[in-house]
Amino acid sequence: MHAGARHAATTDITPEPAPGPARRTTAPRFLHAARTTSVQTRKARRQWAAVVALTLLLCVQIVLADRARLATQATWRPLVMALCGAFRCDVPTWREPTAFTMLSRDVRPILGQPGTLQAQATFRNDARWAQAWPVILLTLKDADGRTLGARALQPDDYLPQDERPVPIGPGQSAQMAVRIREPSANVVAFSFDFR
Repeated sequence: MHAGARHAATTDITPEPAPGPARRTTAPRFLHAARTTSVQTRKARRQWAAVVALTLLLCVQIVLADRARLATQATWRPLVMALCGAFRCDVPTWREPTAFTMLSRDVRPILGQPGTLQAQATFRNDARWAQAWPVILLTLKDADGRTLGARALQPDDYLPQDERPVPIGPGQSAQMAVRIREPSANVVAFSFDFR
């Protein structure tokens, strides 16, 4: 080589890599496990919520199907009334004859009609709920306390024919009146009992 000759500088050029398929970045495995676990947890929660909802629906159906019997029990009646209020079904009228209180009663002969008595009474419903009109057992007795006659008076017997019997509300008073045939001239006492 000549001393005066110029030395050509050489630079190394590294070739660019040829374009290939795009490189995927993969997340660490613990992130995949966490994502899978949260999806499974959400799915399990939805399944449990569906199980609870279906169980509640089944309970509501059982109560509504058996409402006639359950409505006769004081502990179940408020629930049955609430459900029937929401679902527009009928609740049987409350029946508690011992909750009727007699306020006044009277049996007397009708003037001009021998052998016929007028029985009338006023009573109050002391139950917590409205009740149907009661069956009233009227018993007529003699001076020695012997029963001379008795009759179970149905609401149709003592209510006017054109009056539709509406349940008697809690604390509400009601009146009844009926004509009966006197079983004997020895009648001196009477009693009214609710059935």
